[in-house]
Amino acid sequence: MRRRLYFLLPSAARARQAVDELLLARIDDRHIHVLAKDTIALGDMPQANLLQRSDFVHGAELGFSLGGATGVLAGLLAITFPPDGMALGGWTVLVTALAGAMIGAWVSGMIGTDAPNSQLREFEQAIEQGQILMMVDVPKSKVETVTNMIKRHHPEADMHGIEPTIPAFP
Repeated sequence: MRRRLYFLLPSAARARQAVDELLLARIDDRHIHVLAKDTIALGDMPQANLLQRSDFVHGAELGFSLGGATGVLAGLLAITFPPDGMALGGWTVLVTALAGAMIGAWVSGMIGTDAPNSQLREFEQAIEQGQILMMVDVPKSKVETVTNMIKRHHPEADMHGIEPTIPAFP
């Protein structure tokens, strides 16, 4: 299980140094995500992708749940009040629940891509002021090691906590 560490760094140059140190510490670049305002050039640093910048994951999870619940309700209504001449079985609830969950996840995920990541709301002002947000996904056993390394080499880095779990796929 990985944990996501959040660090605010004052400049792109300092972020570049931190990324290089993480790479030397054998943190794969696919587990490092750098986010800055659009006017700051990040060069070849691993930039945060759509999944880290937007609320896609949260939206898809919410849509999956609500869509599935709506599908179950629709299936139960269809069984209780079947259309004329149709005999509906228990499979109707399963099919409508799955369809509702899939449609809900898709629609809510698409809506979530337009919304900023709610987990990053606390960093918005710092990013607008020109600071660089670095998110590092590390195994639980390396959290303290990586945190201490960043603090030791970059005392100006502002540690902003640990996300207890991160989604498996981003």
